[in-house]
Amino acid sequence: MKLLRYGEADSEKPGMLDADGNIRDLSGVVADIDGALFSGPDMDKLRALDPASLPRVDGNPRIGPCVANVPKFICVGLNYTDHAAETGQPMPSHPLIFAKATSAIVGPDDDVIIPRGSEKSDWEVELAVVIGKKASYVTEEEAMGCIAGYCIANDVSERSFQFDYAGQWTKGKSSDTFGPIGPWLVTPDEVPDPHNLKMYCAVNGHRYQDGSTNTMFFKVAHQISHISEFMTLMPGDIISTGTPPGVGAGQKPQVFLKPGDVMELGIEGLGTQRQTCVAWSR
Repeated sequence: MKLLRYGEADSEKPGMLDADGNIRDLSGVVADIDGALFSGPDMDKLRALDPASLPRVDGNPRIGPCVANVPKFICVGLNYTDHAAETGQPMPSHPLIFAKATSAIVGPDDDVIIPRGSEKSDWEVELAVVIGKKASYVTEEEAMGCIAGYCIANDVSERSFQFDYAGQWTKGKSSDTFGPIGPWLVTPDEVPDPHNLKMYCAVNGHRYQDGSTNTMFFKVAHQISHISEFMTLMPGDIISTGTPPGVGAGQKPQVFLKPGDVMELGIEGLGTQRQTCVAWSR
């Protein structure tokens, strides 16, 4: 299944994508696409639905974040071997974990605001994992059974905030609009191997990132198991699993985002995103 949320910001309705790419309205079936849905009995109800039996949504509505009410947004840094090489840093001995504020979450095609004082805003296309059931001290064998689905995340980052302000990565990751997710949540049955997906990010038509999840160092099951040792993962939590090479900070000379720039990114089988950068204003 491909689940999504559509409509005006903060008033999105739940939907499902049919085989022809049409949005079907789920608001008469479930309240929203969130942790309460993933951990309850309604997921089985959705699996049994014929999308053609649902009302078709006409026009081209805004697509919102594919998951609502996200409890935690956890990211894993330096998790692609070729990206680590790009940064000149060794692979960490354990997954490098940091948090991204949930207030950063926006829809896949919403504007990205360049924050006040930013000179080094950057892009990162990432495979995101959405947790479907409570997970604490789970083994790697159990971990894949805890997944509700996958989606695209753009881990937008401000490198000066990230590295020059006492080493607090969360500061560089959490500005408003720095967490586009979607366009849809794809259930695991449609993603047989999350470690073999092509992925890309282009800025103003130039493709900077052109990689694959097959260079991921700590695999998805290991990440979930490892993180669950330090915090309980809850339904609706998002884990953004790292980025391939080609970020702006890795260019020679470095390239960073400015108002008017357009980011376009995608992951095989998970759809595409398109964001326009705009200047911060009060």
